[in-house]
Amino acid sequence: MKVVIIGAGEVGFHVAKALSEENYDITIIDIDAEKCQRASENLDVIVVEGNGASPKVLLEAKVADADYVLCLTRVDEINLIASQQSHELGANKIIARLRDQQYSSRESIIKPEKFGVDMVIHPEQEACREIVQLMKYPYAVQARNFEGGRLTMVGIRIDSKKKLSLDNKTLSQICKSSDRFRFTVVAVLRDDESIVPTSDFKFREGDIAHFVLKSKNIDKLLDLLNITSSETNNIMIVGGSKIGRTLASQISKDYNVRLIDYNRPKAGNISTRLEDAMVVYGDGTDVEFLKAENIQEVDAFIAVTENEKTNLISGMLANHLGAKQSIIHVVNTDYMPTIKEIGFGAVISKNLSTANSILRKLHSDISETSVETFYEIGLDAFELQPEEGSEITSKPLNKLNIPKDSIIAMINHHGKIGVAHGNSQLTEEDIALVFGKPESRDKINKMFVS
Repeated sequence: MKVVIIGAGEVGFHVAKALSEENYDITIIDIDAEKCQRASENLDVIVVEGNGASPKVLLEAKVADADYVLCLTRVDEINLIASQQSHELGANKIIARLRDQQYSSRESIIKPEKFGVDMVIHPEQEACREIVQLMKYPYAVQARNFEGGRLTMVGIRIDSKKKLSLDNKTLSQICKSSDRFRFTVVAVLRDDESIVPTSDFKFREGDIAHFVLKSKNIDKLLDLLNITSSETNNIMIVGGSKIGRTLASQISKDYNVRLIDYNRPKAGNISTRLEDAMVVYGDGTDVEFLKAENIQEVDAFIAVTENEKTNLISGMLANHLGAKQSIIHVVNTDYMPTIKEIGFGAVISKNLSTANSILRKLHSDISETSVETFYEIGLDAFELQPEEGSEITSKPLNKLNIPKDSIIAMINHHGKIGVAHGNSQLTEEDIALVFGKPESRDKINKMFVS
């Protein structure tokens, strides 16, 4: 499959990296020589230096042969023109990143589809979607629902003060000890490495374990991990950025929301547009200001200014001063492993959220099944249904040679879901939710085919 990516910034680079590791035919276009050099030196891709909106450059990149063209520059107008040019030259499908959400409104005069765009990605919306998910799980650094909310994946840091039930026990022993409910661990982040754990795996201090379980059993998992959870009501958002404004407008009807911005005129302007949220002029890095705003009563502190250093400082302060949950936005994804290692809150990036959304779309189109991409842990989640007589149906899961970098997490039998375990045996009437590293997908797919 041939994919042309226009824009080699953070989003384009991450998408290209993920796809190139899956042996896609990737061509990257960018007008910036340094970005082109970075892509050329670090990725197995073809690099074309030039303006992605130029027909000459697009012809050089052979967009006419492209199954997908991804227009991912930081400039909406360039992305739209590049989309139109690629469409005219014969590209099959086009995905465009647009920062201005008005392009997708009903009232918009300029419709993306008129430029040949098949799918629009709004980075701020993707970031907000991730933040809203995290707010539901204040103890988690990552969260995602499956099966209409009946199944949940939560990433939880293993804390030495709270891991008494996990000490010196293998994963198999821990699972057997929790006879009240079932769960599986699909990935563990350790020292910036993603591990798909085996039955003899043992947790260490600072590990971030990604549990998959029925949503109704979340409280039982928290009991096992000695974690106390509380309801989320009071939200403080620092930063009247696009993310901050979009998030406040989305959640202010359901939560008590305060939006903080350091620019007084900007804060005043935002207050006229947000009816259900309180807008306050102030400095999110000022300790005395945060204390005056009763930071210790804040359930979720969300730092989304345009300055990621401000976000880091305010997030650390909020965590130190007693906010129950801190969510920090960064642009530079290189910061994310360090922040997770420090462990003072959850960290998101609109660039990574956007990249994940694009990868999810591509993978779902190609496989014709639901595919979720989790770039942070290096795993995809995808659904597979066994064919009659396939290898996967021949024995219980613990008797099969399942690829080491993949794990079957859930089985859906006629709408009834269950967490998979060693004695589970699939039938051709089941649908399995599989987590695996991209390189293991072909191997696991073969096990489902007769």
